[in-house]
Amino acid sequence: MGKTIFIYCDGACSGNPGPGGWGAVIIFPENRVSEFGGGERPTTNNRMEMRGAIAALSAVRDRPESVKLYTDSSLLINGITGWIHGWKRKAWLTAGGKPVVNRDLWEHLDLLAQTRKSRLAWGHIKGHTGHEINERCDQIAVAFSKGETPALYEGPTVGCGYSLLEPAAEYLHKPLPRQAPHFSTPKTKVAGFYLSLVAGRVERHTTWPQCQGRVHGVSGARFKKVKSAEEAQTVLKLWKAG
Repeated sequence: MGKTIFIYCDGACSGNPGPGGWGAVIIFPENRVSEFGGGERPTTNNRMEMRGAIAALSAVRDRPESVKLYTDSSLLINGITGWIHGWKRKAWLTAGGKPVVNRDLWEHLDLLAQTRKSRLAWGHIKGHTGHEINERCDQIAVAFSKGETPALYEGPTVGCGYSLLEPAAEYLHKPLPRQAPHFSTPKTKVAGFYLSLVAGRVERHTTWPQCQGRVHGVSGARFKKVKSAEEAQTVLKLWKAG
């Protein structure tokens, strides 16, 4: 496993808002495992996802090793690796001009991430697909959301009860494809797609989540859904003229 600390975290909430809990598992290079968990009420699922990451990163704040953190929360991954940069530039306002929800936790998480900088990597694991440690984090989080106090393991890796291998490809979300725009076929109708313009670079996206992930919170970003290559060319000309 090398000199890397591996973190898995998850959140749960009943009602959203309602009683919630978070769970985290930390695997240390010295062949030791620590499980963490906690709960709040009332709260939301997103806050619990973030609480788990914050608690785990806080626990290793003074460690010199690199950290790889796995979460199944799309919001957490997109927020901390992309959207947060735009939020900070816009004084913690969204692209729509509204205050960022859960700013207190985003600021705390950002501070922890900035402390590690290049020594922190993020992994997006699929939830509820049978990965042992992700399922264990979910068990801990659900227990705390119910007001229970589960037994949390603290000890050597041998005896923790689950595999410590990094998630195989089938457990991970694939990165969104980065496609170069191509509109060379004239007068040919194509399925609807999205265009985005960020920092002078145009990209084409087949789905709205792909486009949203690129433009959300980015100052000056532009986007448009088009239904044909001709319409795409018209939008590009307008953007260039603007």
